[in-house]
Amino acid sequence: MKRAKAYAASLTLFLFAAMSLSARAADNGVESLRQTGKAFAAVAKQVSPSVVFIRVESKASSRSTAPFSSPFESPNGSPFGNEFPFGDDFFRRFFGESFPGRPQPKKRQAPQRERMIMGQGSGFVFKTEKGAHASKSYILTNNHVVKNADRIRVQFKDGREFDATVTGRDSHSDVAVIEVKAADLPALRLGDSSQLEVGEWVIAIGNPFGLSHTLTAGVVSAKGRTSVGINDYEDFIQTDAAINPGNSGGPLVNLNGEVVGINTAIFSRSGGYMGIGFAIPSNLASTIANQLIEHGEVTRGQLGVVIQPLTPELAKSFETKADKGILIASVNDDSPAKKAGLKQGDVILKLNDEPIIDIGSFRNRVALMPPGTSIKLTILRNGKHKTVNVKVGKASEEKQIAKAASHSSGEIGFTVQTLTPQLADQYDLKEGEGVLVSEVQPGSIAAMAGIRPGTIILQVEQKPVKSAEEFQHAIKTSERKKRVLLLVRQGEMQRFVALSW
Repeated sequence: MKRAKAYAASLTLFLFAAMSLSARAADNGVESLRQTGKAFAAVAKQVSPSVVFIRVESKASSRSTAPFSSPFESPNGSPFGNEFPFGDDFFRRFFGESFPGRPQPKKRQAPQRERMIMGQGSGFVFKTEKGAHASKSYILTNNHVVKNADRIRVQFKDGREFDATVTGRDSHSDVAVIEVKAADLPALRLGDSSQLEVGEWVIAIGNPFGLSHTLTAGVVSAKGRTSVGINDYEDFIQTDAAINPGNSGGPLVNLNGEVVGINTAIFSRSGGYMGIGFAIPSNLASTIANQLIEHGEVTRGQLGVVIQPLTPELAKSFETKADKGILIASVNDDSPAKKAGLKQGDVILKLNDEPIIDIGSFRNRVALMPPGTSIKLTILRNGKHKTVNVKVGKASEEKQIAKAASHSSGEIGFTVQTLTPQLADQYDLKEGEGVLVSEVQPGSIAAMAGIRPGTIILQVEQKPVKSAEEFQHAIKTSERKKRVLLLVRQGEMQRFVALSW
């Protein structure tokens, strides 16, 4: 009996202790959330005074759909009235041509007339050591926010407003710097985006849909997104912090209140937030901004090569075991690459002893190098490693350091014809310089690889072909291994294509 009472007492004490621990754990969880909320609040207080609401006015010609009717008139009673507050062009960037509530133009149109387009976005004052002036402050934003602007007006959280002018814009990276004639404005420090880690908390502050100084929080979902297709030069931070139209140009900050990115774009099928946003990393933005402040433009380096990914199929065709690197599809005449001895078919493995990750990162690294910089490339040529020293050239506005060639795979089937003098002249070739693809079977490996009628086949297995007969012989030679490597030309672009069947 005594033993039973003792057991019951012990069980009661155990249950009481368990309940106490559970309550304590719950309290600790709530306290942890409370501290996280306070951290976000502290960052908001620190950052918000430097964030600006940007309003842009630009002139555009438009057609009146009918007398006395507005081109933005909403037949379904839009809550925005007869005009979208963010501007038609601004909405089109996120929603496409048929965004909800946008009326489609009527067939009957009046003559063109000039109208004002109102756009808006975000930006932030940032600290700069180069080109600093005591009488002005610099604001970072996106190029697409302020391009073609006739008037730019910025508003701070405390209500102060200033007219701004463009210091410099770079359409290739979508970075712009504007300036206001005001000193001692609160400025944000640009952090080191290379130290940012996936999973780390980040905060976006901006003006989505005109709702001034809105804060959203999330994590870094990924880094180094280089093939998104938004800008010419990409190295995006991907985040799930909510970003919407109007956030463009606003800061993405860490918990220390340092800017680690410029919010730029969203991936969305509806035009609204879907959990995927992209920000330009602060290290890239800082480099571009400093050049814009000092020179009003950006000077980029270039090698003068056309490059493409080294796919497993291409690696087999070139008989290389390399699983990383990029393939040189062609080398421009009188280019730094040509002068250094780089050749078509070389595989670039390293840049200054650092492995090549992908085309995007390689292009960015070279582009940010001042012209005249000497670099060391480790390449693979005919199965042998080789080191080539190249002096980086200056890219003109029309040229990029390397155009990325696309590649896909499928099933084989196309016919070719020998180039006649007339065809050679039409395609700006010499007679006997390749063969012309005259027909491509739908669904074939050639079609899936992007080969289409009008494509020029220059080489088969890295050997020039001069006639349809030579081409057919070369293809038959490749039938035993069920794989063929082609060098094709489409327009001004050359690329290697590996077909397997």
